[in-house]
Amino acid sequence: MADVSQQQIETALANYVDPYLQKDLVAAKVVKNIRIDGDKVTVELTFGFPTKGYNDTLTQQLQANIAVVPGVGSVTVQITNKIAAHAVQKGVNAISGVKNIIAVASGKGGVGKSTTAVNLALALAADGANVGILDADIYGPSQPRMLGVKAQPESKDGNSLEPVMGHGLQSMSIGYLIEEETPMIWRGPMVTQALEQLLKDTRWHDLDYLIVDLPPGTGDTQLTLAQKIPVSGAIIVTTPQDIALLDARKGLKMFEKVNVPVLGIVENMSIHICSHCGHEEHIFGEGGGMRMAAETAVDFLGALPLDIKIREHTDNGKPSVIADPTSRIAQIYGEIARRVSAKLSLQGRDYSTKFPSIKILND
Repeated sequence: MADVSQQQIETALANYVDPYLQKDLVAAKVVKNIRIDGDKVTVELTFGFPTKGYNDTLTQQLQANIAVVPGVGSVTVQITNKIAAHAVQKGVNAISGVKNIIAVASGKGGVGKSTTAVNLALALAADGANVGILDADIYGPSQPRMLGVKAQPESKDGNSLEPVMGHGLQSMSIGYLIEEETPMIWRGPMVTQALEQLLKDTRWHDLDYLIVDLPPGTGDTQLTLAQKIPVSGAIIVTTPQDIALLDARKGLKMFEKVNVPVLGIVENMSIHICSHCGHEEHIFGEGGGMRMAAETAVDFLGALPLDIKIREHTDNGKPSVIADPTSRIAQIYGEIARRVSAKLSLQGRDYSTKFPSIKILND
């Protein structure tokens, strides 16, 4: 029986290109250790993003790749996740209890941004991450309804708020503090101040990701987020129609100008499939999000259909990832969430919290 070498195992691992990292596991520095004991091979992998949902598929594929190496009898694959804090805009301080903030934005309203935000947050949590969601739309908060939560946040110290739990997510929204039908008749400065307080005065607990559901547009709230809040990356949500794409481009350029990396584009309402006859129709146009991604050199994260179930699920307080976790819609949200977190894992890390603060005292 031929002796198995570490080089042979590394070559077998390098033949597998991860669909989310878009690199082979060796190049992506995911392989942490290879142990060979006779014909038994153990491979230890550490991913910088949550992978619970596809660990089984990954394990089976790698076992098949390594099993063809001469002399290999059995293969064990051990997978762990270690999610780090990633770099943000210069001069912006980190938020206590939060490793990474991901903003979900759209150039205009009505494109399904809030629905996308809550489903992506739930998909990341389903993959094993600790996730929170901040409803930054002060004028039109929708996350309390989408999470099916009617509660007022508690304050244990009289100064800060405890996040409200919904389907395993830590959440905060102005909607928890006012009646659902109460209009917020506030000017811009009050809105931006309220957003900062909701974010910084909430006692977030050890979050890997905080998803921020932004209001539509490129106004005061978005600028406040970009200038004062440490954002690791942004997602742009659009529909295929030209008007939505025009506004989505403005949102993308805004993030570029304030040095917030855009992690990708999600196309909502991509295609309508008739629930009666199965006829497929591109009601809002076809391929607009993909073309925009190609033109702006930004990743196309995925497309979601115009499906009545998505609307029904969020209206009922159980988004699709929770209401029907094995459905094709939930699978698409899961794929998009992994692409987002994998892309973020490849960015530079934030080491600011590793260093002690230095104070100079004058005698």
